Amino acid sequence: MDERLRFSVLGPVSAWRGTVEIELGPPQQRAVLAVLLLAEGRQVLRSGLVDAVWGTRAPASALGILRAYVHRLRQALEPAGNPASSVVRSTGDGYQLRVSSAELDLRTFRDLLGRAERARRAGDASGSAAHLQQALGLWRGTALAGVRGEYAQTQRQRLDELRLSAEAARLTAELDLGAHAQATAVATGLVAEHPLDERFRELLMLALYRSGRQAAALDTYREAQTLLARELGVDPGPALQTMYQRVLRAETGLLTLPPLASAEPPAPARAAAPAPVTVPTAARAGASSATPVTAPTATLTATTAALTATPAQLPAGLAVFVGREAELARMARLPSGGTVVITAIAGMAGVGKTTFAVHWARQVADRFPDGQLYLNLRGFDPVGPPVPPAHALRTLLESLGADPRALPQDIDALAALYRTLLTGKRVLVLLDNAHDAAQVRPLLPGEPGCLVVVTSRNRLAGLVAVDGAHPLHLDVLSLPEARALLARRLGPERVTAEPDAVEEIVTRCARLPLALAITAARAATTRSAFPLAAIAAELRDTADGLDAFHDGDTSADVRAVFSWSYRTLTPEAARLFRLLALHPGPDISLPAAAGLAGLSRPHTRQLLSELVRAHLVDETAPGRYASHDLLRVYATELSGTIDPPQQVRAARHRMLDHYLHTAHQAVALINRGRALISLADPAEGVRAEEFGADAERARAWFAAEQAVLLEAVEQAAAHRYDVHTWQLAWAMANHLHMQGLWREEEAVHRTAMDAALRLGDRSAEAYAHLGLGTAMTSLGRFEEARVHVERATELHMESGDMRACAESWRSLAWVTEQQGDAHAALGAAQRSLALLRAHGGPDPDDRRLRTATASGLNAVGWCHVLLGRHREGLDHCVQALALHEQLGDEVHAAHTWDSIGHAHHLLGEDDEAVTSFRNALALYRGHDGLRWFVSGTLMRLGDTHLSLGHPDAARAAWTEGLDILERLAHADAEQLRARLRSLADPV
Repeated sequence: MDERLRFSVLGPVSAWRGTVEIELGPPQQRAVLAVLLLAEGRQVLRSGLVDAVWGTRAPASALGILRAYVHRLRQALEPAGNPASSVVRSTGDGYQLRVSSAELDLRTFRDLLGRAERARRAGDASGSAAHLQQALGLWRGTALAGVRGEYAQTQRQRLDELRLSAEAARLTAELDLGAHAQATAVATGLVAEHPLDERFRELLMLALYRSGRQAAALDTYREAQTLLARELGVDPGPALQTMYQRVLRAETGLLTLPPLASAEPPAPARAAAPAPVTVPTAARAGASSATPVTAPTATLTATTAALTATPAQLPAGLAVFVGREAELARMARLPSGGTVVITAIAGMAGVGKTTFAVHWARQVADRFPDGQLYLNLRGFDPVGPPVPPAHALRTLLESLGADPRALPQDIDALAALYRTLLTGKRVLVLLDNAHDAAQVRPLLPGEPGCLVVVTSRNRLAGLVAVDGAHPLHLDVLSLPEARALLARRLGPERVTAEPDAVEEIVTRCARLPLALAITAARAATTRSAFPLAAIAAELRDTADGLDAFHDGDTSADVRAVFSWSYRTLTPEAARLFRLLALHPGPDISLPAAAGLAGLSRPHTRQLLSELVRAHLVDETAPGRYASHDLLRVYATELSGTIDPPQQVRAARHRMLDHYLHTAHQAVALINRGRALISLADPAEGVRAEEFGADAERARAWFAAEQAVLLEAVEQAAAHRYDVHTWQLAWAMANHLHMQGLWREEEAVHRTAMDAALRLGDRSAEAYAHLGLGTAMTSLGRFEEARVHVERATELHMESGDMRACAESWRSLAWVTEQQGDAHAALGAAQRSLALLRAHGGPDPDDRRLRTATASGLNAVGWCHVLLGRHREGLDHCVQALALHEQLGDEVHAAHTWDSIGHAHHLLGEDDEAVTSFRNALALYRGHDGLRWFVSGTLMRLGDTHLSLGHPDAARAAWTEGLDILERLAHADAEQLRARLRSLADPV
């Protein structure tokens, strides 16, 4: 049986093993496969994959989610395969999927086009037509169907252009063969499908003329002339005009000459040498489908772009941008480096700051060859706080290629690294929706080669005065600009026909671009058959205004405009729109929205689709939804006036239940040795997301929801959902700790502590103390940490929760070890192990207990080694390793191999030590987020190499470890610096 893999992108993204189709998972996972397939064997950088899958809205944890997708694709494509020899290979900082011509329909398509071209050049029109027919038969619908996003749409347009070029080539071959009637039928269909594509008009005219239908050929030209003038305001292109003149003159040469060169198929692209590929963002998308095409594409290389690794994050520009000529001219006179502040008069929202900034940034993007960065600082988000500068720096550094898990914790260190990476480069940075100068200042480069554009509702006078920013204030549109905006969106004929109605619409919308755009969208869709006077009357009748847009003039309100879309909703969709205002943002997943509303996921998906159609919500990524902050303000106002307080509280309770129960399930999978807390049953209508036994999916969920979870803790505390507050902090602590987000870990547990004290719940207080102690230990604040962990231990002892108490004792062993008190550390570790053995429960198959017991054995063994009892310590660690390997727990096994290596080294068994350390490193490096542990093992491996008389090997290990610790801004870095200095000292 043929078991070969085959792939398809000329239709839905699909894969088969033999004749059996493979389930490829969710849309974003399919998108990853599509990008790899379109690279046709070349390496695709991870940063490029992130751009392709998420565009400008990539979460901070995108790389972790990406690895999970690749892992699941490997499992789906080769269930029994070895990852090292997988069809999806890891290559450097990217991935590669090698496919032959027979395995990918796109490559087969291109090969057939190449054969068709060679046949045409040889004068074999019949062979050329046959190859083209076979090539077009490979298409199974719209290319990349099922893959969403701006990158997919750009590639879809390019692939579709290839298909249309092949269609034109096939028509040419049929005309060469004299099949004029058949060519006429096909060309007529193509013209109907693509009325603005002039090459098909040209071929249809030729086919009609050769069929003896000169008048019909001339009518085809006149139809094109009328359509292009009406839709685009342009004349037909030179090729179509030339065909018209030749048909009009009844040139006999048209009956005998070969078809026009413009209809020739493109030559197939030759395979280039493999090179790293990154994926274009939507900022590099091609022309709109409304752009007239005067000649077919000349190459097939449009299927994949030869790109660089530079970030290109600017959002797509607005196709109907109008006006702002004076402001654009001022921007053009600015120096090429520095900071530009774009702000609206009186801080008015909706004036078009972002649209203007993106439009201008796209005009000058080519002056910044090292990339363009975009970041929404959420300075005036209605429900969440502005993005902290440290978080913004992390996002920008990741966009510049920095490893998120290797970034320092201190904001000054982050800013210094950011300035370092930008030194000597020309990068444009667009910081959108800033709150104040303090938020922006750490994000400014250190040299003038870069340009920073900042938008804000504030004037940012401090940035102008202190940092030399160039202020530019945007007012509402002028009357001519407002009229032009409506004309661009509604068509000049409709606007010209009703000047009075246009004037009233402009006045009622206060010349505010956002209000005008919403009004025009409604007039062009649900009110397309209505006169503009009726639109103006609706505005007049509902002019009760949004306070955020009110500046003293009662006509300057847009609440009425928002209400139009809202009033068209079904009652259930309207309720969901109001409830979405309760969500902390920045976006919400479908399962979370279903929990918020207390509805099934299919039903909620239908309601969200209704909101998207009404332009009240955007689907920013497959399955994730967000809306403009002004619309969220409007929804908040509506909810406050419509929804009874008890219903609002119930909805918020459901939302928090969704996140709490899902996070609880996820952490139970990820950390199988942790003592779990008990939760109350979820509210009716809440169904937690399910991960099966897939820990990678659980990690991906935490990564995707990290920002939401942090905000959820704060919102729960603000609204006094105190149980949710401390339990959410507990549930996400493991994720924050493993990601090195120790300051965030401390912050959520401080919030949890306040909630626990309000509740008077001593068990909750114990968990909050333990979380604070864990975070502070990682931050090097050992005295504070010890106080918190000791208090957690006391409280757990009082409550009688011996499993939790054992966990606290083990944490105390870690803290005291960091303080250099090995005797106290050993005592704490032994207490932890004794409690686990005495109070573990009756089930001998309790995996969680066995994992915790093995970790306890390793902790005791490590402490014995620290006290010089090397053989005793080694015995404990070997017992721990056997348990971990029995359980298949690689991370804890890595910890134990490290302990074993250290014991061997101190016993003088350095060869065994090197082997043990290498085993630990191999296991650590197979998992994300463990760089801190890697650095410690490298330090001890270097010590062992030096003992063996291998200083070069020691230097290599210490240098690698130092690099990790410096990126983490960890205090242990000085130990490695001292070791490296000692190697340089003369003997």
